[in-house]
Amino acid sequence: MLALCVEAGKMNVKNVPRPEAKNGQLLIKVAATALNRADLLQKQGLYPAPPGESEILGLEASGVISDIGPEVKGNWTLGSKVMALLGGGGYAEYVAVPEELVMKVPSHLSLYEAAALPETWLTAHQLLHFIARVKPNETVLIHAGASGVGTAAVQLVRLSRAIPVVTTGSPEKIRFAEQIGASLGINYKEEDFSEKVLQFTKGKGADVILDCIGGSYWEKNISSLAVDGRWVLYGMMGGKTADGDLLGKLLRKRGHLLCSLLRSRSLQYKAELVQSFTEQVLPHFKSTDSPLRPVIDSMFSMEDAEAAHQHMEANRNTGKIIIKIGEP
Repeated sequence: MLALCVEAGKMNVKNVPRPEAKNGQLLIKVAATALNRADLLQKQGLYPAPPGESEILGLEASGVISDIGPEVKGNWTLGSKVMALLGGGGYAEYVAVPEELVMKVPSHLSLYEAAALPETWLTAHQLLHFIARVKPNETVLIHAGASGVGTAAVQLVRLSRAIPVVTTGSPEKIRFAEQIGASLGINYKEEDFSEKVLQFTKGKGADVILDCIGGSYWEKNISSLAVDGRWVLYGMMGGKTADGDLLGKLLRKRGHLLCSLLRSRSLQYKAELVQSFTEQVLPHFKSTDSPLRPVIDSMFSMEDAEAAHQHMEANRNTGKIIIKIGEP
């Protein structure tokens, strides 16, 4: 099969062995995958694949079932349209996946649209419900609100009857976030987001913060946080270190600092997350007037995957960047 392989920090299309569907696995003929920040880090050698996972990039994929392995328990049929959460391997024509991590594609979504769902929407669902346990009427501050996870989180916060507030870096991205449900958009390049959050909440602060930035935001995050609030850290785009009275200020707020990654979780945890998402969220995608929709920024061919990565590195995307692998 063809796959995008990393050599000296660059991707090239090469012929590699096709995986086989082992016990409990489905083999998916991939139509598309989607970019995630983890792909950029792995390409740089900073985020290696967990033991036992494919070294090929790609944490999500959509396609059709090409083969069904032994001991598969679900009611799967060859040729069915599916999407899957992966530990790796999405940048290839075929990928083998435990059946617990595979979901059927809602009928009105194309396979290219479906490729935008698994990693980011499952991440947002996990952060909001498994980690932060968001409640109706709570204010949720979402950093990188125009990213894949950000645009999913805005919609899921609305679905939970809570109040989404986002930070992002341009007026255009703010307008888009507000169009999909954000109650307030803050341009972090021009405004102090902590002041804006406190104004919006009349001094209370955000009950939940979804933070993929990390170090450079810690002080403003704590200033933005409500007493007994939950600060959920799931990325470190702004650095790994925090100098100053972080613990003292967090303690005075009685704040909860919660940290989460998804890729390194156990199969059982991911399976429970997929089941929860399938039952609680996926039904809301199943009509043309659905309250939820994947946000697609752009699509690239396999041969143009480096340009896709550069597009993300420059923070030009609003929503997901899709790499087309095969026919939809």
